[in-house]
Amino acid sequence: MLGTIAPTDYGWYTFLHRQQILEEVNFWRPSAFRAYRAPEFSPFLFKLKSPHNAICGFGYYAGYAAVPYWMAWESFGVGNGCADEKTMHDRIIAIRNRMAYRSDGPDENIGCIQIVSPTFFDASDWIAQPTNWPPKNLTPMRYELEEGEGKRVWEACRKISAGRGVVIGSTQPVELREPGYGAATLVRPRLGQGTFRIAVTEAYSRACAITGEHSLPVLDAAHIRPYVLSGPHDVRNGLLLRTDLHRLFDKGYITISPELRIEVSPRLKTDYSNGRSYYPLHGKEMSKPVCQAHIPATEFLRWHNENKYRP
Repeated sequence: MLGTIAPTDYGWYTFLHRQQILEEVNFWRPSAFRAYRAPEFSPFLFKLKSPHNAICGFGYYAGYAAVPYWMAWESFGVGNGCADEKTMHDRIIAIRNRMAYRSDGPDENIGCIQIVSPTFFDASDWIAQPTNWPPKNLTPMRYELEEGEGKRVWEACRKISAGRGVVIGSTQPVELREPGYGAATLVRPRLGQGTFRIAVTEAYSRACAITGEHSLPVLDAAHIRPYVLSGPHDVRNGLLLRTDLHRLFDKGYITISPELRIEVSPRLKTDYSNGRSYYPLHGKEMSKPVCQAHIPATEFLRWHNENKYRP
């Protein structure tokens, strides 16, 4: 089983270690020049830089995307390792200045490595970094976690996590809820709200599924079946919609049929004596994600048709 060991700043670690339980964090980079890829939900270990040189926690890789820093803040909030958006922006600028960062024009994008189900160790539980870690290396490295130094640090992570009520499988991690919070339940890692937003945005190539609008500040990742009504943070339960269409979708004045056709409710005209700009969309086919695995699931579309849409 392959995993990643990635250097991080002590300040990022200490801030997140102080937070209450987080379901996701953003392991961000100050530039988006180099993408990062890893197997979905593979272990991602946080390694403190010198002088600490220790593993201080871990999580599971959910995806990578280059997005504006403001979107990263809106998606993850304090999960970025900063108290507020200004602090995050100032930190990005400071790091860029130290690395002599250059850009030919406005560049708000940062590299976002999205990590779910993170765990941060107390200092007393830090694990010595791999003995074969290259001196002065500041880039993530892949390690085989079933042999050698990779196995040593991963087994130590497993041992610490077991003491916290977390059980890690050999290929896919699962969590065991602690006694006193209902029956023990095995739960696989899943996307959080922030990772869901970015995953849906990328799945639809940053374009509204209904209009094709590309202006990122007015695009929302909409749940087809709302999260508060048992709708999962799953790309197949998501649509990228312009903000006004998202509002109409949530209120039931627009829906998407299982055949991926747009339906605009006649109630929009009845209730508000308007809707002229929306009725021309009726009957058109929505724009589908390039990846077949990301196309909206029929079960969620039917749920919205039957429970939210106003025919």
